[in-house]
Amino acid sequence: MPQHHARRHADADVAGMTKRGNPIKSENDIRTILSCSAHDNVAAKDYPAILAMRGLTDPRVTYWEPARWIARLRATMKGGGPVLLRTNMGAHGGASSRFDRLHEVAIVYTFAWAVWMAEAAA
Repeated sequence: MPQHHARRHADADVAGMTKRGNPIKSENDIRTILSCSAHDNVAAKDYPAILAMRGLTDPRVTYWEPARWIARLRATMKGGGPVLLRTNMGAHGGASSRFDRLHEVAIVYTFAWAVWMAEAAA
């Protein structure tokens, strides 16, 4: 799940950002861009269970961006969860083979099953 910190990209000509306007010339455009930033929109409220998955060497999203988002969620949220981050240390953007992809699907299913079992027991 790629998460971009919008302020870091606000003064750069980053692909995708110019489609939402020019943040350098328009205050309204920067508000629009920031409204799409998961990191900037964390609020003190209950969150559902979240499993964020990413690749360590993904060239589109640096490894610390999802880590910062998860850390901010954990520090700010009032309840809910769990909120977990899984970093694939061997791939850049996800599974690179059929069996790696099946392994990732198994992780997601296991997470969903564990959350469901915890909610059923509560």
